[in-house]
Amino acid sequence: MGQKSNPIGLRLQINRTWDSRWYAEGRDYAKLLKEDIEIRKHIVDSLPQAAISKVVIERPAKLCRISIFAARPGVIIGKKGADIEKLRSKLAGMTESEVKLNIVEIRKPEVDAKLVAQGIADQLVRRVAFRRAMKRAVQSALRLGAEGIKIVCGGRLGGAEIARVEWYREGRVPLHTLRANVDYAEAEALTAYGIIGIKCWIFKGEILAHDPTAQDRLMMEAQTSGVRPAR
Repeated sequence: MGQKSNPIGLRLQINRTWDSRWYAEGRDYAKLLKEDIEIRKHIVDSLPQAAISKVVIERPAKLCRISIFAARPGVIIGKKGADIEKLRSKLAGMTESEVKLNIVEIRKPEVDAKLVAQGIADQLVRRVAFRRAMKRAVQSALRLGAEGIKIVCGGRLGGAEIARVEWYREGRVPLHTLRANVDYAEAEALTAYGIIGIKCWIFKGEILAHDPTAQDRLMMEAQTSGVRPAR
């Protein structure tokens, strides 16, 4: 039986870092972890149209700094920043710390694994043919600079009686290469027949310690996303 490891957990501190960045001891850890889970759930559930990829939470001293990575930041901000103030006040009630919000725009949503998987899930809910949705996502990712992409869909595809797994892969997706910059995400499509699970791997190139261009590319991505990469 295949022993599978999450591509993100496998590469932590090698070429990516955690989504929650803080330190706590004893009972504080459980309390802050629960807060993080509730904050993330509230943000994703209350802003389904914003195409949110990830929520990074940092807690320096008595501050709670929340960075929301979204393809459509205008939906979160609202007219003259009215919606973002409502969101900040709601999140402030969920934690004892002072809340600071930071909205980061994702320039290329077609090469973000979470947004690709969620996009396919939304199409399956709208009864788009699963093969067409997968092929379109693969072509868009490769056109916008991904070196490889793999998408797996599992469940009652097309409303079939028997659940099955279908997958597409283009380019190369090296799962065992630790220096490979592989973005991975999962999504669920709640169709009339049942849940269809979608997994997506996107390979964006290798990060080599002795290759200055790869390091510069990673630093540039981190600057545009507002997050410092792990060295």
